[in-house]
Amino acid sequence: MESNLGKLIKALRVGKKKTLKQISEKTELSISFLSQVERGKSSITLESLKKISEALEVSPSYFFADEPAQSKTLLRRGSHEPERSHLAPFVYEDLSGDLANPSMEPILVTLQPHDEKGTPFVHKGQEFVYVLEGVLTLLLGDEEYDLYPGDSIHMESSTPHNWFNRTSERVRFLCVNSMHKA
Repeated sequence: MESNLGKLIKALRVGKKKTLKQISEKTELSISFLSQVERGKSSITLESLKKISEALEVSPSYFFADEPAQSKTLLRRGSHEPERSHLAPFVYEDLSGDLANPSMEPILVTLQPHDEKGTPFVHKGQEFVYVLEGVLTLLLGDEEYDLYPGDSIHMESSTPHNWFNRTSERVRFLCVNSMHKA
C-alpha cells in the first residue's frame, strides 16, 4: 500500500509540475522524507498525508479511490468493509460522489489499534467527526477528548488537532471536511 500511495503522490506532483522542494516548503516536510514516501521507502502518517494533499490541492481520499465515480450523484446503500490493506495505521474511504466544486468531503476513517503516531496539525475549513465504532481520542488544542460511538464534534480545522486510537480495538468514524477554497 505504501508503495502505491507513494507512486500516486509522485504522479500527481509531477502532473502538476511541482518539485519536491515546492511541496516541502508548503508542507514543512523534508525533501528527503517526501522522496522516501514517493519511493515507498517510508510510511506516512495521516497528518503528513493531509499536508501533502493540501499542497497538491486534492482531498486525501484522492489517494484511496478505487475508481473514479461515474455519475455526479453517488448513492451508497448499507455498510460494507472495504477491501484494503491493514498495514497502514489508517484507512480512508471516500464517501463522496463526483460533484463539481464540492463544498464538503465525507470520509470514513478506520484507525488500527494502538495508532498513537503524529503531532497536531491544521488545515483550511471545518471538520465534523462522528464516531461509529471504538474509542477515538481527539487532541484539540491543549485538550484531549475520548469520543465513544455516537459522540460527535464540529470544529474549526485551524485549531491544532489530531486523532489517536489508544485501544486494542479498531476505531471507525465519519469525518466531513468543508472544502473552503483559498
